[in-house]
Amino acid sequence: MACGMKLLLVATALSLVLNTQHFVQGRPQVREPQVPCFFIFGDSVSDNGNNNLLPTFAKVNYSPYGVDFPQGPTGRFCNGRNIVDVLAELLGFENYIPPFAYANGSEIVKGVNYASGAAGIRKESGRQLGARISMGEQLKNHRTSVLRIIDILGKRSLAKKHLNKCLYSVGMGSNDYINNYFLPQYYQTSKKYTLEEYAEVLIKQYTQQILRLRKYGARKVSLVGLGLIGCTPDAIKTYGTNGSSCVEKLNNASQQFNQKLVALVDELNTNFTDSKFIYVNSYEMGSGDPTLVGFKVLDAGCCEVDQYGQCAPNKTPCQNRTDYVFWDGFHPSEASNLISASRTYSAYNASDTYPMDISHLVQLQLEPQVTAI
Repeated sequence: MACGMKLLLVATALSLVLNTQHFVQGRPQVREPQVPCFFIFGDSVSDNGNNNLLPTFAKVNYSPYGVDFPQGPTGRFCNGRNIVDVLAELLGFENYIPPFAYANGSEIVKGVNYASGAAGIRKESGRQLGARISMGEQLKNHRTSVLRIIDILGKRSLAKKHLNKCLYSVGMGSNDYINNYFLPQYYQTSKKYTLEEYAEVLIKQYTQQILRLRKYGARKVSLVGLGLIGCTPDAIKTYGTNGSSCVEKLNNASQQFNQKLVALVDELNTNFTDSKFIYVNSYEMGSGDPTLVGFKVLDAGCCEVDQYGQCAPNKTPCQNRTDYVFWDGFHPSEASNLISASRTYSAYNASDTYPMDISHLVQLQLEPQVTAI
């Protein structure tokens, strides 16, 4: 990445963090969404309520989650907005994208969030925590939405044309490691595969899932790489770092997966010239020095956590939440999400998929700009 781009990202991110502390007067100018619809597939980083009604420990519809969100606890694994909430704002949507569990009526034409905490590419990932909606199940839910959109628009051809214009964000794979491969007491994958072999197995299955999504009309797909899963407070507490700042074996797993994901993105773009697949390099985005953008606490969450690394119910969290990279043992704070979203948005812009104007980024505030579900 060019030095100028790095400086731009740091300056933009710093502005975003500062604006969580000092409100800007007035709201961003109302504008049309840059895409007509936004569909989201993922795990707890993007889940905004799909796990609420499931029998699982991987749900967070209780205090102190949502302490900085107007509607309070909604099922978001964060103190405030998650990354896809902020992306929806940046893309110009008037409302946050609704979770599949609660979406109804014509609102699904503008998009649906299928993300589920503890979910992975593999069906079994996360099962020790209870029910979750794997990538395969999320695709089944999306097929249901597609059929409903056909009914709403009246013609299959109109639905196809509409769905071809949507943006699809897909971020999967973290739980296939932290809630599968690196839990040998529950799963056999680490005994069956080397890390290299496992990454290959995951990408092979992921490829079929992405092709299935394309079959359902997706032509603009953002594939989010794995981040630094070895740098979470829970990872550091569980495995130790042997003098490093993070758990190297977990981060190495992310890198091996990401290398194969990059190759997949290149292959898809070569094979399907009518489509655009974007690789979002979350690993590199998170590799800088967080103190440069105002963070002070890098290796601990803002809330007291339980045995699952989630906030203990009804405990008072820290007051200086914008100082923390992490909200709980695994998930980023809203301040972190603002930065990650701005960098992801810039990645969309750099891909030439959408000619996006980033000048309005500095107008983001702690107060959400769109209506919550």
